[in-house]
Amino acid sequence: MVHFLHPGHTPRNIVPPDAQKDALGCCVVQEEASPYTLVNICLNVLIANLEKLCSERPDGTLCLPEHWSFPQEVADRFLRVMTWQGKLTDRTASIFRGNQMKLKLVNIQKAKISTAAFIKAFCRHKLIELNATAVHADLPVPDIISGLCSNRWIQQNLQCLLLDSTSIPQNSRLLFFSQLTGLRILSVFNVCFHTEDLANVSQLPRLESLDISNTLVTDISALLTCKDRLKSLTMHYLKCLAMTKSQILAVIRELKCLLHLDISDHRQLKSDLAFHLLQQKDILPNVVSLDISGGNCITDEAVELFIRLRPAMQFVGLLATDAGSSDFFTTKQGLRVAGGASMSQISEALSRYRNRSCFVKEALHRLFTETFSMEVTMPAILKLVAIGMRNHPLDLRVQFTASACALNLTRQGLAKGMPVRLLSEVTCLLFKALKNFPHYQQLQKNCLLSLTNSRILVDVPFDRFDAAKFVMRWLCKHENPKMQTMAVSVTSILALQLSPEQTAQLEELFMAVKMGLQLPASTSLKIKDCKSSSKSWRSFKTFFPLLGNFSQPEVQLWALWAMYHVCSKNPSKYCKMLVEEEGLQLLCDIQEHSEATPKAQQIAASILDDFRMHFMNYQRPTLCQMPF
Repeated sequence: MVHFLHPGHTPRNIVPPDAQKDALGCCVVQEEASPYTLVNICLNVLIANLEKLCSERPDGTLCLPEHWSFPQEVADRFLRVMTWQGKLTDRTASIFRGNQMKLKLVNIQKAKISTAAFIKAFCRHKLIELNATAVHADLPVPDIISGLCSNRWIQQNLQCLLLDSTSIPQNSRLLFFSQLTGLRILSVFNVCFHTEDLANVSQLPRLESLDISNTLVTDISALLTCKDRLKSLTMHYLKCLAMTKSQILAVIRELKCLLHLDISDHRQLKSDLAFHLLQQKDILPNVVSLDISGGNCITDEAVELFIRLRPAMQFVGLLATDAGSSDFFTTKQGLRVAGGASMSQISEALSRYRNRSCFVKEALHRLFTETFSMEVTMPAILKLVAIGMRNHPLDLRVQFTASACALNLTRQGLAKGMPVRLLSEVTCLLFKALKNFPHYQQLQKNCLLSLTNSRILVDVPFDRFDAAKFVMRWLCKHENPKMQTMAVSVTSILALQLSPEQTAQLEELFMAVKMGLQLPASTSLKIKDCKSSSKSWRSFKTFFPLLGNFSQPEVQLWALWAMYHVCSKNPSKYCKMLVEEEGLQLLCDIQEHSEATPKAQQIAASILDDFRMHFMNYQRPTLCQMPF
């Protein structure tokens, strides 16, 4: 069913992972290989045609037809998809002003809308949750709070408010959260949130979960105000904290209702707060989740003792510490570990820390080492790599390490077990990274290497025109003969899949590369030849010299693969051409040659099988020499 994405290709069966050995991988394959839901298809069509379907108000904003009506769950999803696609603006947000939709769970993450548009579109609804993570500076935190508080129902019933990485004007000081009396969950990660603001928030009567990570809080003593109701506290990287370790531990000791505590830190800061916490026997009696990733002086013995005294624990974060390799962490039933000592720990870390670039980098680095000689298809891990790339597009180290991990996870035959949709996402993310970091050569090399994968190059939907332009520009700048040969091969195959108009647009670039490209004589494949043969594959003769190149098997394999590709797609035309140009003998020679690789012999045999199937009655002199 995934081949609805690429209707020109026949389906290729993939072997899903063993559900008993890799339950997550099996789930990812089932999810990615299934068609999109009908609701999502309809919403995508609606969003794509929003301008046509809506009328325009005098102020230039859009308005849905009056007779339309959306169920609440569909309305929430509609907004979420709009936000995800970057289509939520002042002009489009206005469709939520009318009575056609009733929203409860509002997600405007990273949206670029103004305060006026936010208040008009969303603050009249009976909201239970608002995710305003990283919204544009045109909608600062004080305006969000003021808008929410303008609706009395929201004041009393809004339960979850996520304001991570949201801006606050310099002239603002105290944030008045106190009117939002229904709040149970508040996250102000990476916000200019001060100690005074914490004192204000701690008085919220229903507050149960609080994230004050990477804020300007210097003193957490105000948390004692809510010690009898606070169940989850996340304070990762509190760089401005001015309290002594004993003062911090004294506050934590009083938070007896805590089920989750996160005091993880950047490893570079060498904080030993977690080390001292682990020594306390009379602290956190009910905790089930403790995150101390990045802590200094953490040992297996200290963590194991802490957990044994609290048998209800279900999670511990140990990434970027010296702990996690003990057998205890694999044999303890019901305990999940985010760390770097095994694939399961790395997987948990990539999942838990997907929004924290410092830990995503660390987990990807460990993953690269673990997958360097990977021989098992792991779609769930590749999915987590894609999420890390998508969440941190401007972090060079994340993008570079993720591209290397993606290569390890899809090299050789591993890509055959990956769903097409997942491979498509990873390939598109690689090209997005190229655009964000156009001068980083190793990242470019990783992307080029990924394109040499036949599964990706043939089956996977991505912008082949952009890819061809990238490869051609890469050729202009690099003189490594092996990489040049590889780039020429990729370009030739990509050119086959372009429209005549796109091929024509590449003509000047092709010419520029031909003047600057110096390939070894043994592998010289003239570029205008690539261009002429790629238009309609009028001849195989361009590739015949490469078939006899046993000293460079990658070149020979590419030529074989390219010929097999076109012969299998249009056998009536290209098998006949192969006979007429006397190419069959070259294939027979490869089958029998002692220096030919098993892969080359296999592909040559496949082409000959195609010929035998479609042209058994086609008589030419070379037929008598074929090994039928």
